[in-house]
Amino acid sequence: SFATPDYGTLSDIDGNEYKTVTIGTQIWMAENLGVSRYNDGKPIPLVTDSLKWTSLSTQAFCWYSNNEEVYKKSYGALYNGYTAGSGKLCPAGWHVPSDMEWDILAGSLGGSDIAGGKMKEAGTSRWVRPNNGASNMSNFNALPGGLRYYDGNFRDLGFGAYWWSSTQQSTDRAYFRFVFHEESIIYRFDNLKRIGFSVRCLKDK
Repeated sequence: SFATPDYGTLSDIDGNEYKTVTIGTQIWMAENLGVSRYNDGKPIPLVTDSLKWTSLSTQAFCWYSNNEEVYKKSYGALYNGYTAGSGKLCPAGWHVPSDMEWDILAGSLGGSDIAGGKMKEAGTSRWVRPNNGASNMSNFNALPGGLRYYDGNFRDLGFGAYWWSSTQQSTDRAYFRFVFHEESIIYRFDNLKRIGFSVRCLKDK
């Protein structure tokens, strides 16, 4: 049995409150970001229309299935890579983690082959069976918030958790991490910035 985690709290510009957690040398949000404004107060464009979403090369966000009421509290919002890389998404003193900072997290949890299991919420109330390896030992509370694909469709709720990094691969691609219900691995790939993924903010050093 694990001791009760020593969570901190963080508020965003909209007044949403998040738990925060120390993992190794880093302080992470223990929930997905659900903010609708940049930290300078400007609104992030909310794009519900699938056709419009597919053609974006600019910043935007949405809620899974365009349903804020059902999905915001557990899963936060889905931000495209242009928004994740804007430098203004996280609360002041926090930032979207770089590719290297995700590496540090995986390393402090024993390497990317097992880190995902230590990050995933245990059980199958929200993760699809079998949710292999899920211990949530890190208290990161990874939830399967799914994604909005570049074709505008929503998918993978229950199956996968996807988070942007701030690191670009090219002008229209960026790196991200994901964990899946069948494995303990945390994967690293790059993909089109038109896709909508979850975001976890990391405290500035």
